[in-house]
Amino acid sequence: MKATLESGYVIHTRPWRDTSLIVEFFSREHGRVSMVARGAKGRRSRGGSSAALLQPFTPLQCSWSGRSQLKNLSACEALAPALSLAGERVYSGLYMNELLMRLLHHEDPHRVLFDHYAAVLALLADGASSEIPLRRFELVLLEELGYGFDLACDGLSGEALDDQGWYHYHEEHGLVEAPPGAAERLPRYRGHDLLSISRGDFSGNARQSAKRLMRQVLAAHLGDRPLKSRELFKRPD
Repeated sequence: MKATLESGYVIHTRPWRDTSLIVEFFSREHGRVSMVARGAKGRRSRGGSSAALLQPFTPLQCSWSGRSQLKNLSACEALAPALSLAGERVYSGLYMNELLMRLLHHEDPHRVLFDHYAAVLALLADGASSEIPLRRFELVLLEELGYGFDLACDGLSGEALDDQGWYHYHEEHGLVEAPPGAAERLPRYRGHDLLSISRGDFSGNARQSAKRLMRQVLAAHLGDRPLKSRELFKRPD
């Protein structure tokens, strides 16, 4: 496989041997691609792929080749300056990157997800509050990966949610009516809030309900290993 000047973002790097890096690249046309950037930490990097350039939040164009899952990075150039994320917005960007690392399969394109990711990064760089953009990103991510569910419909009965009803999330069926006494055993959500979220309205109690729901749903797919980026949010300044 050979790709030439494909647009994307670095979502993770790690050292490889003495002077090289393993680069995880999220591209629009090829999805997540793992590459070796040979000599990236040395004085003479191949194709301009220096460690300073291969950083998160920088719009890049990269070229690579190789038949195995681990490609060889042959060229890299910046499409624009790195997006400047400050404060908690840095952690929000790292959180999105970690979700992509943990949930995306290699070389599985998700153009809608890529465009949404880039749009959220731009919002964060402009100083927007991170919470609502992150909820929308999580919903798009779940839908693109085939884990989406109807936020306005009971997954068992097929009926529209009752504005005054209570529901809990079931891994196989999505949102289902919460039986009496379920609050002691399962997180539950008010129908009014879920219907608001389905319309893209995160005002009032819907904001906190969306955060709790997304955390519960993602945990079902992430497994037991905690997210490192989420721990950063908890650290005091």
